[in-house]
Amino acid sequence: MPNRHTDALFQLIHSMERAEKRNFKLYMTRNSSSGDLKVIQLFDALDKMSFYDETQLLKKTPSIQKQQLSNLKGHLYQEILSSIRLLKQSENIDLQLHEQLDFARILYNKGLYLQSLKVLDKVKELAKTNNQVTYIQQVLFLEKKIEGLHITRSMQNRAESLCNEVDEINTRLSVISTLSNLSLLLYGWYIKHGHARNEEDKKAIDGYFNNPVFNESNQYKGFYERLYLYQCYCWYAFITQDFLMYYRYTQKWVDLFHADRKMIEIETAHYIKGVHNLLSAHFDLRNYTKFNETIHEFEQFIQTPVVQENQNNLIQTFTYLYTAKLNKHFMEGSFTEGLYLVPEIEEKLTEYVLFLDRHRVLVFYYKIASLYFGSGNFEKSIDYLNKIIHLKIDLRTDIQCYARLLHLIAHYELGNHEILEYLLKSVYRFMSKMQNLSTAEEAVFSFLKKSFSISPEKVKPLFIELLQILQSLADQPLENRAFMYLDIVSWLQSKIEGKLVQHIINEKYIFGKKRE
Repeated sequence: MPNRHTDALFQLIHSMERAEKRNFKLYMTRNSSSGDLKVIQLFDALDKMSFYDETQLLKKTPSIQKQQLSNLKGHLYQEILSSIRLLKQSENIDLQLHEQLDFARILYNKGLYLQSLKVLDKVKELAKTNNQVTYIQQVLFLEKKIEGLHITRSMQNRAESLCNEVDEINTRLSVISTLSNLSLLLYGWYIKHGHARNEEDKKAIDGYFNNPVFNESNQYKGFYERLYLYQCYCWYAFITQDFLMYYRYTQKWVDLFHADRKMIEIETAHYIKGVHNLLSAHFDLRNYTKFNETIHEFEQFIQTPVVQENQNNLIQTFTYLYTAKLNKHFMEGSFTEGLYLVPEIEEKLTEYVLFLDRHRVLVFYYKIASLYFGSGNFEKSIDYLNKIIHLKIDLRTDIQCYARLLHLIAHYELGNHEILEYLLKSVYRFMSKMQNLSTAEEAVFSFLKKSFSISPEKVKPLFIELLQILQSLADQPLENRAFMYLDIVSWLQSKIEGKLVQHIINEKYIFGKKRE
């Protein structure tokens, strides 16, 4: 089967909304010559294809020769972007500011300096109102050019005023750039490695905070300075499993948007990510009431035009809403009840296959596998874990390790003793190679190895012994991740008490709700 991910034009066309496709046809009719008929034919053919296949494409468009295809595709790509730009201009502050800056440059090039400066004043005010610091810098650059080359008879001390503005904006941009870089580096570390595994990992993460940009962080008042500052601390706390700190900074992240609600429309993706992290923080801390309140607010937000009219926002909210819905069932111990989510997720994964990165798919597979494991369907759990194990990617080594460990335990539950010894050695080697073995995991492996040679009726003391060891490690920060990915304590309690694991977790949930 042809690769659906190889052609950029195909992806662009299939990302278009119905209104965008209709607008494109009108745009081409108004602005193109009859010679663009082939471009329209190419658009229609690609729009009807379920996956990209160049051979089939040429068969369906006989008027297009193979040697013409590359140029026609390039032309069509540009025309689609131009039509969408016109359609979406009023919805996007970046496009509005860019257009006004273009107008100012056109006026300047015509020698209409005062008119150009007038437009630039409006652009600057609009940029300030919407926290668009980079556009303020561009305005100042053009204002300096005009004032430095022409006599405008503008206000006194104009040169000094402009220079002060430029210095202030450059300082802000330097802080924003540094903090956004650090936030990206921390997030990139997490995507590759997951949570900190040992003191060496923690030292590596601590190293990012040696930057002097953090020394004056209490003085930062701008939206983007605080946004990236909160993100840095958020990623740090999450990686090092300091969940109270994680909650504190995810709440600051979301509150920043609630204090300036127009920024939700301007930086929607950052807002969605902030709400996702806030939900994750409530989940990690078992803040049941706040988790339910936040997920309800998130579902209401998803129904607003800012999400419904934007493909990227729809995809992101799907990812984070269904992650939260799965977490809700994990938290409540309602694993069997949550199985209705699986076909819904599978359907969306297929619908968004062109746009979802493999990291998101990996996380969904692991959570679905955990859902089946908790419901007692170990065969289905193994099916999804195999998808992770056979997915050859160099990211989230933590999930790849825990997928193998859960895979091993699922086979243990099924009594597949003929392959357990092989799997045990294989998983142990893999996790050792990834430097992913904590004290808790070493204890689990030791238990599994011992249990192979003991009859089922005599294994209960080993369950009790392992439970005691793990409970003694639960409060140690770098051991927490073993309990985040796999609630092995509840599994052990289920084996000791002879109950389903979801019943054990549900009892904890009911007890926790009463204490709130």
